[in-house]
Amino acid sequence: MADVVDILGVPFAKLTLDGAVRLMGEVVGQGRSVPYHVITANPEIVMAALRDESLRRIIAEADLVTADGIGIVFASRWIGDPVPERVTGYDILMRLLADGDRNGWSFYFLGCDEETSRKATDVIAARFPGLRVAGRHHGYFGAEEEAEIVADIRSARPDVLVVAMGAPLAERWIYRRKTELPVKLAIGVGGSLDVIAGKVKRAPRLWQALNLEWLYRLLKQPSRWRRQLALPAFALRVLFGGRK
Repeated sequence: MADVVDILGVPFAKLTLDGAVRLMGEVVGQGRSVPYHVITANPEIVMAALRDESLRRIIAEADLVTADGIGIVFASRWIGDPVPERVTGYDILMRLLADGDRNGWSFYFLGCDEETSRKATDVIAARFPGLRVAGRHHGYFGAEEEAEIVADIRSARPDVLVVAMGAPLAERWIYRRKTELPVKLAIGVGGSLDVIAGKVKRAPRLWQALNLEWLYRLLKQPSRWRRQLALPAFALRVLFGGRK
């Protein structure tokens, strides 16, 4: 179990990207009866968890929570117990795909629209020919289709289940279904498949280096402004409430 720092009730692992991916690789190398659940949490998820008891329980029971957001890094420094760096869902996914390519792991991809799902898995299969795409399904399904999707995942038995349905929907889905899923690792990756498919562009490296990826996304998608209101609220809670 990784050392953690509690920020407003969320236990963030004090791991670098290298350390987190290494830990996940060890998990994939082991047999498990239920998936190792990884959550990549940003300030929006932390603020949502403060309002939602069920989400707090999901996060508390996750196996690993990483700091997906510079706000989390700054908050950990403020309270004097820093995480070493951002560990985002996209970066984790790309590293897992590279490790899967080397080690022959199998992946199942769940989420986004049908065209994006198809494009993303085609790109992944071409770029990482050593891994196996065990299956995929778009994320726009109703309750009546869930049993069929779970059955497909059970039949495919992937090493890694990648859920790209947005947070916290992906986290809720994994939590609700994880006892039925014979996979070793399950992780929600937000819009990462949109980026891989070319539907959405990730911030240029300079914006990432300046910790302004959130601003780049807001400028590209102004409709995100309501979600971004969680950032100042999070900052105020940390500044005046510390860990509480």
